[in-house]
Amino acid sequence: MIKDYTIAELLDLNETIAAELFDGKTYPWEVLPEIGDFIVKLGKTLDPEEYEYREGDIWIAKTAKVAPTASITGPAIIGKDAEIRHCAFIRGKAIVGEGAVVGNSTELKNVVLFNKVQVPHYNYVGDSVLGYKAHMGAGSICSNVKSDKKLVVVKDGEDAIETRIKKFGAMLGDNVEVGCGSVLNPGSVIGRGAHIYPLSPVRGCVPANHIYKNKDEIIPIQS
Repeated sequence: MIKDYTIAELLDLNETIAAELFDGKTYPWEVLPEIGDFIVKLGKTLDPEEYEYREGDIWIAKTAKVAPTASITGPAIIGKDAEIRHCAFIRGKAIVGEGAVVGNSTELKNVVLFNKVQVPHYNYVGDSVLGYKAHMGAGSICSNVKSDKKLVVVKDGEDAIETRIKKFGAMLGDNVEVGCGSVLNPGSVIGRGAHIYPLSPVRGCVPANHIYKNKDEIIPIQS
């Protein structure tokens, strides 16, 4: 049921500096058109003792580690103790949470990464929200535009929601694990604690605390 993929079901808003962005919304993809403006608004309120301002509406926590080879375009906020590694490419409209890792050759655009998210190796994350401690394995990506360029519809079985959004990658709940080389197709929504097998092409919704092996084999995680 689509109601299982609301903000409240997917995300711990105590684990992001962007909690206010989600106010008054039901589903996490509703924030996508507002991320850029929100960053500029929030950035102007950040403590200059804790955050360095850089030209182009970029705020970087003084405890963050940013490789000299990383490219950051604003608006962007890089949180406390985050790590932006060699050749990371942040294209703008990006919030990187506290303790998060953005790795070598990873590209971000129009995203919210909650605290301690890891996108550490060759990942593309566009028009997406990644919950607390979500982890994407090497080479896994969030595909954010349908091949027919139509607006994205979120589907879970017979249930469907018209998002009225053309660019929509994936919504990952807290503690989601995405295996290496997987492709999360536009409109994918992954429930809290779910695991995606490596090399998986994912489409639609994956329930919380389930393992996605393929579209016909989604099984509960055994405790």
